[in-house]
Formats: sequence, structure tokens, C-alpha cells
Amino acid sequence: MDILTLNALTKWHSENCKPYRDFISTFFATKDAETLADVPFLPVRAFKEFELLSIPQADVFKTMTSSGTSGQFSQIFLDKETAQIQSHALIEIFGKTFSSRRFPMLVIDAESTVKDRQRFSARTAAINGFSLFSRQRCFALNDDLTLNLERVRSFVEAQGDKPIFIFGFTFMVWKYFIEPIRAQNNFLNLKNAFLLHGGGWKKREAEQVSANQVRSVIKDVISCDNVRNYYGMVEQAGTIFMECVNGHLHAADKSDVMTRERETHNPLPHGALGLIQVFSGIQKSYPGHSLLTEDIGVTKSAQSCPCGHPGTIIEIHGRLKKAEVRGCSDAYT
Repeated sequence: MDILTLNALTKWHSENCKPYRDFISTFFATKDAETLADVPFLPVRAFKEFELLSIPQADVFKTMTSSGTSGQFSQIFLDKETAQIQSHALIEIFGKTFSSRRFPMLVIDAESTVKDRQRFSARTAAINGFSLFSRQRCFALNDDLTLNLERVRSFVEAQGDKPIFIFGFTFMVWKYFIEPIRAQNNFLNLKNAFLLHGGGWKKREAEQVSANQVRSVIKDVISCDNVRNYYGMVEQAGTIFMECVNGHLHAADKSDVMTRERETHNPLPHGALGLIQVFSGIQKSYPGHSLLTEDIGVTKSAQSCPCGHPGTIIEIHGRLKKAEVRGCSDAYT
């Protein structure tokens, strides 16, 4: 990833976001970074505790939110320029994985999720973001999140042999789509579809059901064997790690990833388990270009995967228990 771009963003946000400036001036050297490990990072939890934006309030075009287990939620402020750049980045990532064309889209969620045009949850942002690749949307769930199988069948039958793009958060796809169909001994023929989901398999892994087992069940229930996962977060919208054909999550263009030791935050080499730090060169309206997440994982060299994708590989192993990165609140004035 281009260090000059990251340095320019650090300077921009320092000049235009006082809480960010207070934090990095407390914990980091003021000189330009020479490597990724030198780039000042912001704990992702900061977006749950502070309003962080590098633009005037009058320029805020959208506010995205992401709920936390404690009831706190991140607030991400976008101007029109940043929203457009994020959309273009998503189009590039999706196009390289699937196609740049538009597909009939089966959304595993309720239409009410996308109704609020001003305040966007993580699910709203993801649905609307990936709807860039749709030419017709069908919401599989009713407002109470029950499956509307009749509506889904009608939509699928109307498409004939056309490829269908299925999208949803992982737990939504499994709990509200696959499980109800399987429990009722029903079946859908979606062999021409591809399914993209995000959010990980954490709940299924807690029940000792592996990702491969889940994919096997999906194939049995809806005949779809093109299932891809992605890793991303509302705090860095537009920059996602897409799963390749070999099951590896690769960093996209204009992004990168590394890990840090949990206690000292010292940088770690490939293969060492630590806190994940993500980088993005497209976040301008808020200081989201270098974030220390609360996810635990390892990185691998892109060359370790035969698919040919040049992006660094990330493997997600879990999340910090009672996740909290200390020091952030004390630095803000």
C-alpha cells in the first residue's frame, strides 16, 4: 500500500479533526511514516465514544452506524465525495471477483432495514452498497424477519436460468434463510446463483459447525455452491477483504493489513496471532484510514495463495473478550 497516501490522510485528519489530532500526538511520533507499522492507528472503539469527522457538519451526506454488544454504536460521517469513492472501490472489488454486470438480487433481510435514507446501520450500508450490482431486488424476509418463501420462489422462478446474486449478513443467511428452509424440508433450486455473505461464522463455530459444513448445507438446501465470504466493517466502508477461490481473504487495492501484539501493540510478522490493523486509502471525511480493530487473527503473504491475487491475506480467529483497547479516552481533550 502507498505510504504517501496514508501519510497525506494522517496529515489531513490531524488538521481537520481535533480529537484525532489529540490522540495521535499523545501516542505517536509526528514524523511521516516510512512503513505500515509506523502509521498512527486509531482504536476502532473510538467511533463508539466520540464523533469523529474531518469535514464540516454541513457537508455530512450520510451517517452510518454499527451497533455494539454494550448498546454503544459507531457513527461514521460521510460527505458526497467519500461516499462516491467508497462506491467506486466496492465496484472494483466486486467486479474482479464476480462481474461488473448487474444481477437479479435476492437480499436475505427485510426491506424495512433499508428504509431510513439518512441513518444507515451496518446492514443498511452493506445492502445498499452491494445493490450497485442489482437490477432488481427481492427481500426474502418479512419485517418480523420470518422467511417469505412464496415471495422468494416467485422471484427465483421469474429469473429462469439467469444468474442470481444472493446477499446477506452471515447470521441472517443461516438463521433466517437456510435453517427455516431446511427445517420445513423445503428446497430451492439456486444452482445458477452465487452467495456473498459477511460477518464471519462465529455463531456457527460456537456450535462446532465449521464453515465448510455450512457451505455443504447451503448446497444441499438451495443447490448453490458458489459461496464467498468477505471481511469488512462499517468504520472502513468500501474497503473489504474478499474471499478468493481458495478460501483466502485478500486485501483489496488501496488497502492493506497487519497484526500487532495485544498488550504492547508491537508489530507482528506474518503467521503471528495478534490484533488486526487495517489500512485504507479512501477514507477522507473521517479518520478511518488506519484502524486497530478488536478482531484477532494472522496475516499471510499473498504469494502463499496460488490464486494470484496480490493482496495480503488475513485469517480471522475471533474477537477480544470484552473487547476494549485502552488509552483512547484518556488522550482526548
